[in-house]
Amino acid sequence: MFEFQQYLGFLLFLTILTIGFWLMIFLVSFLPYWIGGALFERYKERKNKKKE
Repeated sequence: MFEFQQYLGFLLFLTILTIGFWLMIFLVSFLPYWIGGALFERYKERKNKKKE
């Protein structure tokens, strides 16, 4: 079976894997929303400048 250090290493590996997974989910869901909002704001600013 596992020794204690191997068990801690395995837990560390699972922790890093889980953090990476949730970070990937966060970035995949949040970054397109952020970029899309920034592009929409830039479009509205340019449209208002053309009106003036």
